[in-house]
Amino acid sequence: MKLGLIGKKLSHSFSKQYFEKKFDSLKIRNFTYDLWEIDNLKNIRKFIENKKNVLGFNITIPYKTEIIEYLDIVSDEVKGIGACNCVLIKNNQWIGFNTDWWGFMKMIENKLEPHHHAAIILGTGGSAKAVSYALKKLHIPFIFVSRKFQPHLSNQCITYDQLHPQHFLEYPIIINTTPLGMFPDTSSIPPIPINFIYEKNFVIDIIYN
Repeated sequence: MKLGLIGKKLSHSFSKQYFEKKFDSLKIRNFTYDLWEIDNLKNIRKFIENKKNVLGFNITIPYKTEIIEYLDIVSDEVKGIGACNCVLIKNNQWIGFNTDWWGFMKMIENKLEPHHHAAIILGTGGSAKAVSYALKKLHIPFIFVSRKFQPHLSNQCITYDQLHPQHFLEYPIIINTTPLGMFPDTSSIPPIPINFIYEKNFVIDIIYN
């Protein structure tokens, strides 16, 4: 059976090595995990069907939101978040799940200190939606920061130009959910004033390379 990761640029991904080692350690035979780079999702159903014997796949930037329109069934988490990172193919139906929010929540919940009571989320894409879902579960209020004002987020969103030192005091958790810093452009960073960050901020970057 085949599994894989779908995204636009995947040369930085360690998913293939991770799953191959996991299959080996658990003695799971006849399963493979591959990286599938595609330029768009226009023919995604045909692309997967042509692979033959695909049990499911993960989705990463920039397709976590767009993939939803190609699914037959979505979980409550996908409905609530508006993004999907995992698809199971069963009886020719594509079933979408989101596990990003759970992974993020488990990563931070035991690291939070009493003063980590609110968060700034950099970005408004699929990963940002999963992070905001996790923060709601943890009862942590948040605001989004985006390059452009997002009317659909109303008073929950500001632009980078509107950031000021008080935000970093009122929202001690700072989370980068943008692709800035991802390979190959590893030197790029979100345009936040670094001098605004102080010792009690909890800074999280969900990018990996």
